[in-house]
Amino acid sequence: MNRSIKSNQMNFINTGRRDFLKATSAATLAAITSGTPKLFAKENQSAKISSKADSVILLWMGGGMAHTETFDPKRYSPYYKGIKSNDVLSTFPAIETAVEGIKISKGLEQIGSVLDRGTLIRSHVLGDLGTILHSRHQYHWHTGYEPPLTVAAPHIGAWISKLLGPKNEALPAFIDIGQPYTGNGEAEELKAFQTGGCLGSEHGPFRVPYPAQAVSAVRPPAGMSRRRLRARYKAYQKLVKQSPIIQPEDDFQKESLLKSLDDANRLLESPASKAFDLSLEPKENYNRYNTGNFGLGCLLAKRLVESGARFIEVSTEYVPFKGWDTHDNGHTRLVDMKHLIDGPIAQLVKDLEAKGNLDRTLIILASEFSRDMMVEGKPDKKVGNQVKQPDVIEELKYFGMHRHFTGASSVLMFGGGIKKGFLYGKTAEERPCTTIENPVTITDLHSTIYHSLGISPRDGVEVEHRPFFVTKDGKGKPVMDLFA
Repeated sequence: MNRSIKSNQMNFINTGRRDFLKATSAATLAAITSGTPKLFAKENQSAKISSKADSVILLWMGGGMAHTETFDPKRYSPYYKGIKSNDVLSTFPAIETAVEGIKISKGLEQIGSVLDRGTLIRSHVLGDLGTILHSRHQYHWHTGYEPPLTVAAPHIGAWISKLLGPKNEALPAFIDIGQPYTGNGEAEELKAFQTGGCLGSEHGPFRVPYPAQAVSAVRPPAGMSRRRLRARYKAYQKLVKQSPIIQPEDDFQKESLLKSLDDANRLLESPASKAFDLSLEPKENYNRYNTGNFGLGCLLAKRLVESGARFIEVSTEYVPFKGWDTHDNGHTRLVDMKHLIDGPIAQLVKDLEAKGNLDRTLIILASEFSRDMMVEGKPDKKVGNQVKQPDVIEELKYFGMHRHFTGASSVLMFGGGIKKGFLYGKTAEERPCTTIENPVTITDLHSTIYHSLGISPRDGVEVEHRPFFVTKDGKGKPVMDLFA
């Protein structure tokens, strides 16, 4: 083991974002020099697991979506000057859904109307990673591993790309939509897990930061002919092959990079690229999705699944102190966030169902953690408060869930063999609203996703002469109660 990486690992528990970046960068470098990862025999995939899904859409609520304000409403408290913070559990009233006995939060009426097609998990619990940082928790959720590591952990989409390959040879197996890096103060931290990791560049994401401009990602730059583009592609191939940075003894990384270039070039030449052109969508349906970048990302995901995409992540875009990262004005900002996601998610479910694609497509809605007005972390494992919350609220900006909460979180799932109109898990009705029934960890949630695809939690590769599994230490267990 690289000594500097081991030192980072021992001292990482309470480090900040800069240290996180250094540690994950070191792990990435270690992966580049670790040689070819060897896929070891799949223990259960073909023999015992019958796949229920061919494609996955991960709807990522980046920033920390409060469960008591969305899919797990508690006692409602309307705002008034002088209300006590500790008395507030939900700032929105509960509403009925298509499933009798399951209520969700006001502002999510359209999702509520399709809840009879899916399963709502209310008992997702997040890891205890020391100081709560969005980048660390997002890394943990997307890879299944707590940072740092001596190898670069692949994103869940990269594992699916490696183990199943593309469903349509012309389309990238892993497509990431809606998370720009430009102007984001945590861009480098996000890049640490949006990667193929030790599996190589060919399994990393094909990135579409702005879905409205997606078609530009599969066309030559303005003013450039395809002939000139092909010449540039060949020149870049030659440059990679002669690169002094990638050493001859590590041909794997070089070949992986060349393969990713080849895949991108093939997409440019393929009719499948039309799936990225949102202008081809009927205007009426385009308008149903057009609540902003996330809504158009859902529309793009629909078109890609219809064209044979394997794994797609659509993000509400994580930007510090914006979106779901509600350090202030929690109630008023959630009004906007609900409008952003409600219609597009419901429409995505209905459109996939209408064309017969929902049963073989697994949709997951999740976030890196939840939020609470009073508790930071977990009740029994509190961390330092990052948000000042007065005992008595005199201004609307303090009304909402502002502190990071890892004791419970909600996950919504549709398709992929998942039960319909089903509720799983339970949280306490009074603060702290933590999981009290059927906890689902990240490891077991990932195992459930993999199981839907026919992948064993013990599948993986050999890196640095030791096994590296798709779930942490290969110990994940799918939650079988979620499947029909």
